[in-house]
Amino acid sequence: MRQTTIKDIAEKLRLSPSTVSRALNDHPDISENTKDRVRSLAERLEYQPNSIAQSLQKRRSKIIGVVVPQVKHVFFASIMGGITDVAYDAGYTVMICSSNESHQREEMNIRELIAQRVAGLLISITQSTEGCEHFKWIRKRNIPLVFFDRVCEELEASQVVVDDHDGAFKAVQHLVQRGYKRIAHIGGPEFLNISRERLRGYRDALHAAGREIDETLILHAGLNEEHGIQGMTELLDAVSPGPDAVFCVNDPVAIGAYSVLRQKGLKIPADVALAGFSDNPIASIIDPPLTTVLQPATEMGRRAAQLLLRQIEFEKETVPVREVLKTELVVRQST
Repeated sequence: MRQTTIKDIAEKLRLSPSTVSRALNDHPDISENTKDRVRSLAERLEYQPNSIAQSLQKRRSKIIGVVVPQVKHVFFASIMGGITDVAYDAGYTVMICSSNESHQREEMNIRELIAQRVAGLLISITQSTEGCEHFKWIRKRNIPLVFFDRVCEELEASQVVVDDHDGAFKAVQHLVQRGYKRIAHIGGPEFLNISRERLRGYRDALHAAGREIDETLILHAGLNEEHGIQGMTELLDAVSPGPDAVFCVNDPVAIGAYSVLRQKGLKIPADVALAGFSDNPIASIIDPPLTTVLQPATEMGRRAAQLLLRQIEFEKETVPVREVLKTELVVRQST
């Protein structure tokens, strides 16, 4: 069955197509009676506006583009839930792309979303993204942009992050207070904002406790389970004496470290205590449950979407805003 067009409605009501179009868009020059007639018929005929034609006309669609590093981790799924809630309430749809931690795929996703004439972009960068050139394409086209969680600090743009330093500080302070002496850190890529801030929190907590920092207990890896496996294996094999506690950059890395400790027959926390960052659902169901830092992921998504919509609706350059959300230490049996 052929889709109903504005011309079809115009012919049935003996109106011009331009009058029908303005009525559907609630133009003040069109009488309420005409608007009611047009809307009523449009509903009966199941009229759907042509979003492609509208985006060509306005040079912008009602689509928000989102680029996330991964979709397999609950943290980013929760962020996307917050984004979609806000976007749909405001009449926008969301197009989600996963870079799968690939810089090249991130670039490809951004090019495709720009080609789709998205109204704005929400981006969390990959763990392999070290430059910001491809984000400058967005700026050159005056497309609203907001970073969340992992941000490109070279580019002046709005961002929503958590207080990574404070969260890491509280986790390591807790380990110090529990009496652990050799506290190691399996960190993320050194250039990422979240990795740097969590490492800084680790260092500051040890300094605050009057501890000297043993650089052999600090490893830089990635952000996935396999990096936790590699990091924990290296700490146990290459460092002597080994750590009695480990603070990991995030929960996936902590889960990788956990699997190594269990495989080697080490008891958690009697032999080695373990703490993560994110509070993924698995943290509460492994045995023993994982001490971790809770990030308000859904709220991060909501705030990022709200900032972006503000830019879109104003349709003018806005002063970049940086929103920092608080974290909460969740103490469980792993420490």
